[in-house]
Amino acid sequence: MRFRVRTDPREDAGADGEILLDWFEDDRAGSTVWYDAPQHPFLKGLVPSPVAMDLLRLGGAVFCADKIALREHAPDAWTRELTLTLPVSDPNLWSTAAALVENTLGSLSGDRWSTTFILGLPREDDEHEDTEEGPVLPAPAADAVTLFSGGLDSLAGAIELLEDGQTLILVGHHDSPFTDHIQTELFRQLAGQFAAGQATQRRLLLRPAPRNNRQARALPGGPGEITTRTRSLLFLSAGVAVADALGAGTTLYLPENGMIGVNVPLTAARVGSLSTRTTHPRFISHMVELLGTLGLDHPLENPFRLATKGEALVRSPRRDILDPLALASVSCSHPEAARWHTGRKGNCGYCYPCMIRRASLHRIGLDDASEYDRDALTDIDLLSRTDLESGRDLRALLASLGQPARTVDVLRNGRIPGGETRAFFELYCRGRDELRAWLTDGGSAAIIARLG
Repeated sequence: MRFRVRTDPREDAGADGEILLDWFEDDRAGSTVWYDAPQHPFLKGLVPSPVAMDLLRLGGAVFCADKIALREHAPDAWTRELTLTLPVSDPNLWSTAAALVENTLGSLSGDRWSTTFILGLPREDDEHEDTEEGPVLPAPAADAVTLFSGGLDSLAGAIELLEDGQTLILVGHHDSPFTDHIQTELFRQLAGQFAAGQATQRRLLLRPAPRNNRQARALPGGPGEITTRTRSLLFLSAGVAVADALGAGTTLYLPENGMIGVNVPLTAARVGSLSTRTTHPRFISHMVELLGTLGLDHPLENPFRLATKGEALVRSPRRDILDPLALASVSCSHPEAARWHTGRKGNCGYCYPCMIRRASLHRIGLDDASEYDRDALTDIDLLSRTDLESGRDLRALLASLGQPARTVDVLRNGRIPGGETRAFFELYCRGRDELRAWLTDGGSAAIIARLG
């Protein structure tokens, strides 16, 4: 599929076969990419460099393309051929980075990407000019930026950094009201535990827009793709945009446990996993190289890169803050699915990220089955009914734990750069031990039997 981004309606609409990702900040109704929410502009008072804004648009365009192009239409029902034309501030600079961009996207999503960078039309950025209501306030001062998804890892990471005395901007992305609510409510409770102004929040709304007759070329109809691995790039590029507005050298923190970071497939038959790869060492090394090529000086730091999720919780310097807020976080790969069973949204309890979450909470004595849609420890149907899609991850996890861990396992989603393969393998073994302890201590007789 071919995609073309336009940031101005005067730009070339390309061929009829191209899908237009129209990103018009002054014409929300005519856009096919929804960016920002009028009531809380993501970059209000912040002025990233043109190249940082290019990167944010690249992340947003890739995310939208990923959601639109269905994998089931690919010859192997997985690997898509995707081309993207993007207007940027400096096509020569971006053209030198094109091969790196394509390799990064390929390793992230498992697809074959082709990118073309063209000169965008100059646009007077009036978002930061004085308005009738008065001058726009300056951006808040901050020491660093940290990604804040509403999950348990990002919560633990923010607590560590705030307790260390840093002033932070917490950046979140959402494409549904539920995710926005989780991030905002968790932030409100977290910020109340520290000094006023020590933590501020930035909320990015970005997703493909609903079809309407104002759009030059409406997006394809029907359900969207669910294997949106490229959200990682969007999330990271949003953080870079905010960090860039604060100044060169501003660090972007990406708190995610290393077990999810390396994302070892549970079985050989599974295609890597459908979850994102925000902090896989290979992806991070690509992004560090890309930022350097583009002249964006922002260190990427993951405080939990060599920690299991349980270890990240155990080491928290403020368990008095973490423990009460932990159950309000959401770590699920499909947090809105539970509404079909219980009428409420949240952690499903049976996807792989939920089981890693429960194992980590078990380690600190906070695991509570009542917080989940289904209890993977005791729900016999998840094991016995192979027709149940909801039991697939549990069955795969038990099969994986029944096999010895091998160093090659941590390489199946990409090489580990920097000579750290052994360190990540040892991390993987500790993560398996956490899962096994949770399953053994509370699992049904059927689970215990499968563990052997």
